[in-house]
Amino acid sequence: MAEFICRLGTPSGEIVTRVVEATTQREAKSKLESEGFRVFTVSNSEKGLSAVLQTGSTSKKGRIKSGDFLLFNQQLSALLRAGIPVLQAINLLKQRSASSSLRNILDDVEEKIKSGTPLSEAFEAQGVFPKIYTASILAGERSGALDDVLSRYVHYLKRSVGIARKLRGALAYPAFLLFAAACMVAFLVLYIVPRMSNLFEGLSTSKGLPLPTVIVLTISTTLANNFWWVLPLLLILIIALVLWLRTTSGKLVLHNFLLRLPLVGTLIKQMTTAQLARSLSTLISGGITVPDSWEIASQAITNLELRRRSQSVQPMIREGRMFTESLEKANWLPELALDMIGIGENSGSLREMLDEVANFYDAESEVRLEQLTTLLEPIILVFMAIIVVTILMAIYLPIIQAISSGPFGSR
Repeated sequence: MAEFICRLGTPSGEIVTRVVEATTQREAKSKLESEGFRVFTVSNSEKGLSAVLQTGSTSKKGRIKSGDFLLFNQQLSALLRAGIPVLQAINLLKQRSASSSLRNILDDVEEKIKSGTPLSEAFEAQGVFPKIYTASILAGERSGALDDVLSRYVHYLKRSVGIARKLRGALAYPAFLLFAAACMVAFLVLYIVPRMSNLFEGLSTSKGLPLPTVIVLTISTTLANNFWWVLPLLLILIIALVLWLRTTSGKLVLHNFLLRLPLVGTLIKQMTTAQLARSLSTLISGGITVPDSWEIASQAITNLELRRRSQSVQPMIREGRMFTESLEKANWLPELALDMIGIGENSGSLREMLDEVANFYDAESEVRLEQLTTLLEPIILVFMAIIVVTILMAIYLPIIQAISSGPFGSR
């Protein structure tokens, strides 16, 4: 007999998800209807969660800020733990939400729930929520512990938001430093040097101007004289590059390049390992199988090159291979992470060990990020100092040469 995942309406009006054994979908539906349930959907469990969480209308009603999304889930988890029904909790949160986008989404979710749609499917139909979120809700519906699953997801979301904020904060100062230095160089090249070209001509000796002065003067005067067509050309090139980087091929090239950079590549792998382990732990704790958990969690891998390498994992898990053995074929996870996951798999404590992996590589990522930012600042300063010193040398060398070749310097 096969297993079918069924979405049901109980006689008391609740929406639940049950796994039923039957020969066919029609037999499973008839069996449940004879027990007094109202059957909404019947899906073959062998197809995984993708068969259950069908994306409905993907028309986005506006993006939700991470802070608003985190607050909503904290409040929803608290209301459900207090025994408030799902529909009433959604209605309360819709009225109290400060985000207009979230209010519009919750209004549609409320209408879908009233028509008999399960909570996970109602959220999935919005097209704005992460797959891991809707899958976690589905796991909570299936296990009857939606509040516990939401609490774990809130913890997961807090860690993810915290890491993202640390990353932005760590890179803010180097980015500002680079911008300020670039503005200073642009001011020297486009404004100061061209206005000193007449002075350089008056100071030129029989030897001519020094080579650094000739190079800097040629570049600056060319840019200054052709500024109004060089600037649009530069903007067009930047826009074209940005648009190309938004394509799949462009992202793949960029992500592959980032993985090859010293420190940066290791940091990306560590952060991805932590995110992947925490996603898997959250899904497995909700009762979702390892293959389905990997199918959903791997979609959250932001680096396309690492996601491409991970495509071979799920087929191997479906074939019955060990989870750790399948992960080794991806050929990017750190060896220590694989060893820890292997211990958890062999001891029957995979979820707990995935939490340990996530916590360990979160800490490692923070150390590596601090090293990267500490190294970036002097690199930017030294690089820009070389450029500025080169420009200043180009300005002062003709003056020094003129003085040394004059009447006072010839004595």
